Amino acid sequence: MKAKLILENGTIFEGTAFGYLKDTVGEVVFNTGMTGYQEILTDPSYYGQIVTMTYPLIGNYGINLEDMESSSPKVKGFIVRELCSASSNFRSELELKDYLKQNKIIGLQGIDTRALTKTLRNSGTMKGIITLEDQSYEDIKNKLQAFSNKDAVNNVTVKEKYVIERDGKHIAIVDFGIKQNIIRSFLERNCKVTVFPADTKPEEILSINPDLIFLSNGPGDPEDLTEVVENIKTLIGKKPVVGICLGHQLLALALGGSTSKLKFGHRGCNHPVKDLEKNRVHITSQNHGYFVDRVPENMEVTHRSLNDGTVEGMKHKSLPIFSVQFHPEACPGPKDSDYIFDRFMEYAI
Repeated sequence: MKAKLILENGTIFEGTAFGYLKDTVGEVVFNTGMTGYQEILTDPSYYGQIVTMTYPLIGNYGINLEDMESSSPKVKGFIVRELCSASSNFRSELELKDYLKQNKIIGLQGIDTRALTKTLRNSGTMKGIITLEDQSYEDIKNKLQAFSNKDAVNNVTVKEKYVIERDGKHIAIVDFGIKQNIIRSFLERNCKVTVFPADTKPEEILSINPDLIFLSNGPGDPEDLTEVVENIKTLIGKKPVVGICLGHQLLALALGGSTSKLKFGHRGCNHPVKDLEKNRVHITSQNHGYFVDRVPENMEVTHRSLNDGTVEGMKHKSLPIFSVQFHPEACPGPKDSDYIFDRFMEYAI
């Protein structure tokens, strides 16, 4: 079935729909990874977004139900240049198009994804609609204006606290949309984890007397989470606090820094980051649309992006606080920065 992607600046891309055949509206972004589409689809940080893959052939190894980063896809739509019609992999359990259909996600193929990516790089990330119908300019405009992603974290966070028992250090995780491989990374280090909803009061978190408090990744604008920032302020100085991605940004806000939106975000598996303390460069997996543009006075920068110089890591000058913007758990992506979890463990009391 024919379908169109219409961006808020009026640019139109025509292609063919697959998966679940129903219109969708979201923020259109691109990911430069060659593989890892099922991890991308199920990464809660993509909630509210229509994801474009720049690699031209997607779906060639199918879908397996073991490598998911959450229980279901979180994207609003999925755009590819060419959808592989017949996957070939011994772990494949179903086709990509069937997986999207089962989970009510529309896909769009057959458009020039390189041209779309160039548009987003030049004009910046913008809202878009994938539609199967011919609609008036006013109808499209109204649907795009009505779209909001302010409640993204509330829609992806765990609803109730849960515990995974192990014999090691006790990690309190505040879930803003955590990837499962982050939890796996702590479990591999024999950590007991207690996962809390995003809006949990600091008193409840402190009541379990954790060795370390971890602020997870997640979707949306950190400045929308004013109550969460206030909660983090209460936690500071009470226990060691570390974070990844959105957790990194929220820590910066809680400590007096500020954040801004990137023009087109960092999304892919090949982002070079320099560890300033070790004087080494690591290739990292990233997925974020916001960054720390003003580092708090009591924090020092530990990591920088070699693409645009943005802050990729910081630590407190006196308190046990440390965070990174990139994803050391990768999946998809390189394992260069897995050492960050060992660094986190050094902060556990």
